[in-house]
Amino acid sequence: MKSNYEIVLVRVDDRLIHGQILEAWLPFLKASCIIVANDGVASDLFRETVMRMAVPSDTEVIIRSIDEFSGNYPYTHANGKKTLVLFSCISDAMRAYASGFRFSQLNIGNVYSENGAMICLPSVLLGSQDIDRLEELIRENVTIELRRVPKERSCNFKNYLKTHKP
Repeated sequence: MKSNYEIVLVRVDDRLIHGQILEAWLPFLKASCIIVANDGVASDLFRETVMRMAVPSDTEVIIRSIDEFSGNYPYTHANGKKTLVLFSCISDAMRAYASGFRFSQLNIGNVYSENGAMICLPSVLLGSQDIDRLEELIRENVTIELRRVPKERSCNFKNYLKTHKP
């Protein structure tokens, strides 16, 4: 990745690129680039091709493994190409953070843990390991936001935990 990318949203969404991203988040953020950081998609040409086909031609799509992405991401906080970063699970976002990809805010949109311990939203079912990882990010001063689409009210996960911790 040679040019600068201005991160406007870092999101965990187990569906990665889909309608909510393309029809709600991209226009709301005025983003012209999506980075998918996912080992499975980065190593599967078919899945990568299908994702690229779903995105309008005027939107740049970059697909990288977690390690390749977190070690080689030239980002800026202003004046770059507005970019949405997608992870499919909380553990991938945490792995990228631990490998040097720093973010101050994390949006959780669609997460369905098989061993769900906490239903935060209809689209956010967290397991105990997910909760532990998010609490670790909170200790690193990362703000965790629960929100599917921009029109919904944002829910601060730290505040949510105060009254809903299992």
